[in-house]
Amino acid sequence: MEDMSESENVSTMPEWEQRFRAPRVSLPDWAEDAPDRSLFVSNATGTYELYAWDRSNGRQRQVTDRPNGTTDGVLTPDGEAIWWFSDTDGDEFGVWMRQPFGGGEDEPAAPGLAPSYPAGLAIGRDGSAVIGRSTDEDGTTIHLVPAPGSGEAVEIYRHRESAGVGDLSHDGTLIALEHTEHGDAMHSALRVVRPDGSTVAELDDTEGGTKELGLAVLGFAPVAGDPRLLVGHQRRGRWEPMIWDPVAGTETALPVDLPGDVGAEWYPDGSALLIEHSFEARSELWRYEPGAAEPVRVETPAGTVSGATARPDGTVEYLWSSAAQPPVVRSTSGAVVLDPPGAKAPASVAVEDAWVEGPGGRIHALVQKPAGDGPFPTVFEIHGGPTWHDSDAFASGPAAWVDHGFAVVRVNYRGSTGYGRAWTDALKHRVGLIELEDIAAVRDWSVKSGLADPQRLVLAGGSWGGYLTLLGLGTQPDAWALGLAAVPVADYVTAYHDEMEALKAMDRTLLGGTPEEVPERFEASSPLTYVDAVRAPVYISAGVNDPRCPIRQVENYVDRLAARGAVHEVYRYDAGHGSLVVEERIKQVRLELEFALKHLGGGAALGA
Repeated sequence: MEDMSESENVSTMPEWEQRFRAPRVSLPDWAEDAPDRSLFVSNATGTYELYAWDRSNGRQRQVTDRPNGTTDGVLTPDGEAIWWFSDTDGDEFGVWMRQPFGGGEDEPAAPGLAPSYPAGLAIGRDGSAVIGRSTDEDGTTIHLVPAPGSGEAVEIYRHRESAGVGDLSHDGTLIALEHTEHGDAMHSALRVVRPDGSTVAELDDTEGGTKELGLAVLGFAPVAGDPRLLVGHQRRGRWEPMIWDPVAGTETALPVDLPGDVGAEWYPDGSALLIEHSFEARSELWRYEPGAAEPVRVETPAGTVSGATARPDGTVEYLWSSAAQPPVVRSTSGAVVLDPPGAKAPASVAVEDAWVEGPGGRIHALVQKPAGDGPFPTVFEIHGGPTWHDSDAFASGPAAWVDHGFAVVRVNYRGSTGYGRAWTDALKHRVGLIELEDIAAVRDWSVKSGLADPQRLVLAGGSWGGYLTLLGLGTQPDAWALGLAAVPVADYVTAYHDEMEALKAMDRTLLGGTPEEVPERFEASSPLTYVDAVRAPVYISAGVNDPRCPIRQVENYVDRLAARGAVHEVYRYDAGHGSLVVEERIKQVRLELEFALKHLGGGAALGA
């Protein structure tokens, strides 16, 4: 944080910076058998780190303190220890560490296991753990790690394709795995195994990879001796929960007939399910008791619930925000659960919904506008993923553009989640080009409606959104006045060879093979193919330790821009796929704003 008093912070800092610097907290996780012990993430020090919170006495303490931050952590069921993932400067390659809840020295949680990319973790009540690992050399391996001092880790699963640990049953006798041995990384199958790795039961809606129907582990029943597993499925065209008993071999459908994607988790005593329903960029909560005719609404404000958990007393805690209002951890009791100290983030403007007819069906876009009448300079802020979606949730980046006089349009293109399985799965083989068709349709609408100034259209995004930005600048060169690409895929073939193994599997699924097997598809979908057609000034930021969109393929693209004297700027920073340091995030937004205002003119002054 900057060396200034809180009052100086509030009085001298532009609102867009205040939003980034305002203290935030995640939804607290809590230990299953010690619910007063919680773990959450906060940026209170200026870097996102893990914090322990003892609700019985209100004490909070910082658990991790690393230059580039830490966000991946889990409490043991008894609440006695915290596991956290230690990588190197955001490269996502590392080992699990363990620290006592009350503080103390960190130690390797599984000293016999070499560093890897994480592929799931489940911790047992007896001190054992199931750890998933992914490496380029071995693919996925899963290991049973006994309680400290009880022996060596034992490998219980290995496969070249992606897999991961789903959950461990209450008594530790069953382990649920998600796997893609059939080769479709977008649609997992399930296997329940014993601690020795032997199979108890299989559930594969893909039927060996012949159908695009995925399954997801939502959690074992939190009751001793209960083998029931809550599972997400896509059998009716969207994500819905069901209960699978792998021992008895039974499946129980649930009468939860909601129009959007539905997730669920158990109430702590196993008597009911907490339903999370996401539909048309908003979300809501429901409670369902098995055997009931229908679920009952759990009242939450309009907006987005980014996470929810049912507590032992029956209340529900949830992290809520809207595009206009910053996030807060609330309880159905009416209380604010965890309120970080310091100045609150300034509000922004609400989103408006736009529905645009596109080549693959109706496209949903979210629009934020500054005060006054259009047409406005407009930023098309494209989400990453691609299997993700923009929602009516608070986001400091779009709010900064609105503060500077720009309209912001966010497009839930084909490939996005939340609009049914067919919409998500439409993203195949013509990767990137499909999404850009939808973005183009919304762009045309924005101009015809009078919202957007056609001479000042900005294509922007991070990760997959950064990829679409570079691809769009090359395939639609007359449509965009400027491009801002953060941690992008720029050279698809090199990116494939350099990226982490799990993403290689996803790319093989999306494009139908490797670059050697389907070279024409990789060429058609690679921004590098069209780099010489780029006319708009382009700003690129990249993390030098990024395992998802590695730096070498970005440099290949930049070299091509430089070779022909194209207008561009590049910012490289010492982190991975984004930064957990608040000042670094602010610096990157400031650089993007400066680049846009320099090349487009108009808008508000940078300090606004």
